[in-house]
Amino acid sequence: MILASLSTVAYRAHTPRWAHAPTSGAGAAAYGGRANRIGIPALYLALDEHTALAEYKQQSELMPPATLVSYSIEINPVVDFRGGVGTRFDAIWEDFFCDWRNLWFDQGVEPPSWIIGDLVIEAKAKGILFNSSLTGKPNLVIYTETLEENDRVAVYDPRGDLPTNATSWS
Repeated sequence: MILASLSTVAYRAHTPRWAHAPTSGAGAAAYGGRANRIGIPALYLALDEHTALAEYKQQSELMPPATLVSYSIEINPVVDFRGGVGTRFDAIWEDFFCDWRNLWFDQGVEPPSWIIGDLVIEAKAKGILFNSSLTGKPNLVIYTETLEENDRVAVYDPRGDLPTNATSWS
């Protein structure tokens, strides 16, 4: 694995209902994600706004309502998988971009990308940088429970526009 320090700005388009908890990773914990199994909180971000919107929209022509949030990120270490498998990654990494939804939800098969996430956490890395299959630009998954005091995932909300709780959705 290639480990790196990360200091950057990142973005996520949130479902408005969950904009009150923009750093929780609870949605991915509830359903799983590309690089996290159910029960593992993970925050999926993009390193540019266009990719954040493309990831939210996925393959749909229409985009549901979204709240675009930007983050200031400082994390060490993360796995840098932007260059692909190469010689510094085990063979299982070739399956990082598997159709994890089809494997899990349709076939009931554990996606290999979940095993990759487990390996990253076991290696004490706090996330994975990888290229979006939609735009080719960098994405970042952060395992929120692995963050330590010196790591920073700060939401940029200078006017306090984001809701502070879910009471609007009762």
